[in-house]
Amino acid sequence: MDFTTETCTHLFQALATRMTAERDALCALDGLIGDADHGIAMEQGMQAAAAAVPGLPTLQDQFNAAAKAFLNAVGASSGPLYATALMRAAKAAGPRAAMPRSETPALISAMAEGIAHRGKAEPGQKTMIDAWHPAAEAAKSGATWPEILRAAQTGADATAEMQASLGRAARLGERSLGHKDPGAVSACMIIEECAKALG
Repeated sequence: MDFTTETCTHLFQALATRMTAERDALCALDGLIGDADHGIAMEQGMQAAAAAVPGLPTLQDQFNAAAKAFLNAVGASSGPLYATALMRAAKAAGPRAAMPRSETPALISAMAEGIAHRGKAEPGQKTMIDAWHPAAEAAKSGATWPEILRAAQTGADATAEMQASLGRAARLGERSLGHKDPGAVSACMIIEECAKALG
């Protein structure tokens, strides 16, 4: 089974549903080290993206529409980061109505590179990159979707032991220790929904 425009539509619907379900938990986590709005931002972004993709003829069109919708819906820092990620995914998917599932891990690599480029973040700074980077490395090495997800989850778990050095949480210094980064946690949720749809 290929990854088709129809599958992509279902994937974004699943992402929107997941972010709505996890909104309050993500906001609570963000409240410990940030401004408690990460769940709201991710819900609004994915709801907008899900509304933008149905009926478009190619995967590239869908990811580009999702990127634009996410950016327009989200004023927080995650807006430009995920817009860039989705635009990179659009380029990786290409102007076609379907791509072989065996190629879909490249979407994770592309998204991670987009986030790293836009956010100027590196692993170890307690950001979403701590989940996206290991997932991308796993994807590039030919790992399966469950292995890609495990790499992301391990990276997100490790953020609890990190002191934030980038973003709003950096102002807390040592007080940021002991809490997972909400962006890394939501990244795992996105990668998990991708694994369900594409694995």
